[in-house]
Amino acid sequence: MTFGQQGRRRAAVDAAAYRIRQNALSMGEVQGQGYVGQALGAADILAALYVDQLAYRSDDPEWDGRDRFLLSTGHYAIGLYAALAEAGILPVEELETYGSDDSRLPMSGMSTYTPGMEISGGSLGHGLTIAVGYALGLRARGNPARVVNFLSDGELDEGSTWEAAMGAAHHRLGRLIAVVDINALQADGPTAGVLHTEPVADKWASCGWRVQRVDGNDVGALLAAFDAVAAGAEDGAPSAPAVILCDTRVGRGVPLLEEREKAHFMRIEEHEWAVCQEQLTEGYLRGMQDREKVAP
Repeated sequence: MTFGQQGRRRAAVDAAAYRIRQNALSMGEVQGQGYVGQALGAADILAALYVDQLAYRSDDPEWDGRDRFLLSTGHYAIGLYAALAEAGILPVEELETYGSDDSRLPMSGMSTYTPGMEISGGSLGHGLTIAVGYALGLRARGNPARVVNFLSDGELDEGSTWEAAMGAAHHRLGRLIAVVDINALQADGPTAGVLHTEPVADKWASCGWRVQRVDGNDVGALLAAFDAVAAGAEDGAPSAPAVILCDTRVGRGVPLLEEREKAHFMRIEEHEWAVCQEQLTEGYLRGMQDREKVAP
């Protein structure tokens, strides 16, 4: 792949991540609050997946050949809804119903309501276990689709996560990819203060997984990590599941929110929403200018 091709991939993902952030802010403004910080922090990951990685059909969310994306962290649904709109699976105009009565877009993701939502997330720690079951079932049916499980660093506190990690390696589920959002924050406070889980890379490796750790807000690093996962399978080592540990920042792209101390569930004042959108756009345009300076 040429440098120019890589640059175009990155530009497409960067632009999608910007729109995902815009739409997440707009959804949050409808309610005046929400899990906006997580959506902003995870936007680059979601954009890389839905623009560059996942196989799906926007007009047929139930297509059997699709890659399965399992959102274990149900409260991140605000970010996933924006990604599903970016993918054409949800109408963009429907996003304004986020969290409202009779909406298909509840604050915590539910598969019974929303096209493209594979599982109902909620109590953390169940997603990887479900993903292992999905991967086993697809393999038994001869379906080569990948299973991508998005989970949080808070879920690494849960014993069920590590049982699933060991099970995936034992069953040699090479079509399973775990993506862990390490934003260092949980509902009860900083992750390190709730339960110290480092060194997480060593723990995944000891369970038999292929492991990478990257800056989850660096689109180039994310694309390289996904490429490396695919290359590992193509090189004849498809039997080990893969995990990409993504260090992210809550509120990424909006300095006003990045600096906010209580950021798990944000209540944002009415006058602040416009400031957030302005800061987001300024940062995106500045980033575009910086990238153009180094482009060939």
